[in-house]
Amino acid sequence: MGRIVCVLALLCSCFLAIPARAQQQPEPEDPEDPEDEKQIGLWLDQGISTPFSGNKSLDIEFHERLDEGASNLFEYFVQGGVAFRLRPWFTLTPIYRYQRFPGNPAIAYENRLQLNLTLSTSRGSWRPILRTLVEGRFPDDRPASARFRFRPGVEYTLPLRTSWRPVLVVNNEFFIVPGYNPFANGGSSFTQNRFQVGVRFPISDSFSIRPYYLLQSVNLPPGWDTNEIIGISLAYKIPRKTK
Repeated sequence: MGRIVCVLALLCSCFLAIPARAQQQPEPEDPEDPEDEKQIGLWLDQGISTPFSGNKSLDIEFHERLDEGASNLFEYFVQGGVAFRLRPWFTLTPIYRYQRFPGNPAIAYENRLQLNLTLSTSRGSWRPILRTLVEGRFPDDRPASARFRFRPGVEYTLPLRTSWRPVLVVNNEFFIVPGYNPFANGGSSFTQNRFQVGVRFPISDSFSIRPYYLLQSVNLPPGWDTNEIIGISLAYKIPRKTK
């Protein structure tokens, strides 16, 4: 019961982030979303997962975003949450994120509440995945807003004769902003799209590295703007203690 109450409270916080003003078209003074990439970018991700109490784990992530040919650190953030593996095919994770935007004249920081709902199942070497993120965004000196992110994808374990087989990861993420959007946009609730392909290389039972290529398309007032990103993701899972 306590778990359900926490989830409902987080959902209410996200939906309360939608201001009463429902007009989608941005005002002339609305700044561009500070998370928008410019030119060729480099994204660095580090994740740590600590299992505890049966089907739960504490997940903490650190992220750094560089754009303009990987010469400008325009965003970095840390987030953490408790993952509840309620079923073998369903994981629910409430998350808090704090992020900074160095050098951005309009927005210095943002607090974000997220609810991660992940559905996945294994079909031999294939693993289809659907991740849904419900976000409540609370940026510095801007109205709060809500956003939905839908990311269908698939993972395929490559049939190589190695002890640690690499996994091909492909997904596409759609960003939908209901109601008022406090950032400059093209007047549609569909504000962003991210297509990603990468390969996860397991180094051991608890550590893996995943280089990836990502196309970020952003719906701005002049039209869609697309930029290329190279990313490196590191994941470490702290082994469960055996008695």
